[in-house]
Amino acid sequence: MKSYIIPEFLVERDDHHCIRCEVCVRQCAFDVHRYDEEEDEVFAHEDKCVGCLRCVTLCPTNALVVRDNPTRVPANANWTREVLHNIYKQAETGGVLLTGMGCDKEYRNYWDRITLDASQVTNPSIDPLREPMELRTYLGSKPDAVEIGGGRGRHELETRLAPQLRLETPIMFSALSYGAISYNTCECLARAAAEVGTCYNTGEGGLHRDLYRYGGHTICQVASGRFGVHADYLEAAAALEIKIGQGAKPGIGGHLPGEKVSEEISRTRMIPKGTDALSPAPHHDIYSIEDLAQLIYALKEATGWQKPVSVKIAAVHNSAAIASGMVRAGADIIALDGIRGGTGAAPTMIRDNVGIPIELALAAVDARLREEGIRNRASVVVAGGIRSSADVVKAVALGADAVYIGTAALVALGCHVCQKCYTGKCNWGIATQDPYLTKRLNPEVGTRRLVNLLTAWSHEIMEILGGMGINAIESLRGNRLRLRGVGLTREELDMLGIKHAGA
Repeated sequence: MKSYIIPEFLVERDDHHCIRCEVCVRQCAFDVHRYDEEEDEVFAHEDKCVGCLRCVTLCPTNALVVRDNPTRVPANANWTREVLHNIYKQAETGGVLLTGMGCDKEYRNYWDRITLDASQVTNPSIDPLREPMELRTYLGSKPDAVEIGGGRGRHELETRLAPQLRLETPIMFSALSYGAISYNTCECLARAAAEVGTCYNTGEGGLHRDLYRYGGHTICQVASGRFGVHADYLEAAAALEIKIGQGAKPGIGGHLPGEKVSEEISRTRMIPKGTDALSPAPHHDIYSIEDLAQLIYALKEATGWQKPVSVKIAAVHNSAAIASGMVRAGADIIALDGIRGGTGAAPTMIRDNVGIPIELALAAVDARLREEGIRNRASVVVAGGIRSSADVVKAVALGADAVYIGTAALVALGCHVCQKCYTGKCNWGIATQDPYLTKRLNPEVGTRRLVNLLTAWSHEIMEILGGMGINAIESLRGNRLRLRGVGLTREELDMLGIKHAGA
């Protein structure tokens, strides 16, 4: 069948600079480049190009340029190029449209519409180069009050505290499953988390045995498919997370194609090699808050009540009510994932049209838990579109205890957000199980890049806090008086619980 889809990208090659080294041919997993020995020329199949820029980045003579195809369908505000492209593709394949990464629609990004208040004279700023700044964060249930005992100058805490997850920075690596990402990527995340003093999340793919040594910095997920869940897995973790949903695909399950289920992934996930890993949409043992409470209790019993248990949901319109039930069910941590949350594979229509921005969900959940007097009984972690240290600070001021970053971490490793993770042909060695491709991500280099990212963000957070006259991150948590909105409606300001700039 003749395809009516116009190539998205043009590949331009400068023959005066091209030395026929064939680096582009070897580096492209999508077979865009082809070398003709007889003609001594390199040709490009532009209809296969996904815009990952691997060839451009590694071309030794800078002979390549990949740019958007300027050819456009007739201008139409309703029937855009993307809409036509999707219809053509489904007419040619009869399949569901798939994509990777997070929602790229032009929904309002509230982080960019929120500013932070700074200190000047009456509340002077703090110089983080000369004064101590505290970013350490503890995730877990806190008591309503504590009792201090002891005598003759001795002070001892008599109140028994619930298990806490200690983070040296309020930034963790989000759930990225082994299978969706390569082993080298998992290793980079684990090693970087251990070096910085934070945590990474296994996602629903289980934990490779070689990574158990990083268990003190690992959050092990228990998802609907129960892939890789066994006693040793639970014991290895610093914390456990029950995944109910995720921001990129609320209300639906997961799918890892059988061609990505290698021998190692088969062993880790405890499924036959080469079979599709299908996780159902719901947990078939959770249909009520009471059912959730039973699973939380079971996980705590199985680990001797030594590990905090988190429950992760997608940000939806009734997140606040759900979160309240989760806290009362015994969850120590509430994880909220917004509509801009990334994924390895999701139906395009689900990713782009289901769920709400994380900023609105966070504000609603924090307000609801405070109104009910149970905010201290669970920490709140948010994910879905956290792109910078400023986003982290704004999230904390809106009520988060910490944040998850996923896409930002992958970008630090080299990802160019081409949104073709589901093909398994990631040219950067990240979202692939192809041994030839996975070798492109050096764990030593990748670890250093992630450590550098978190170190830089942590320094910036301390600078921002100092400029606000705050010397501890927990002093900002939920302090919405330090936030101001710009260009937001009265209804949006009320939902976020902040004032307009200048007020």
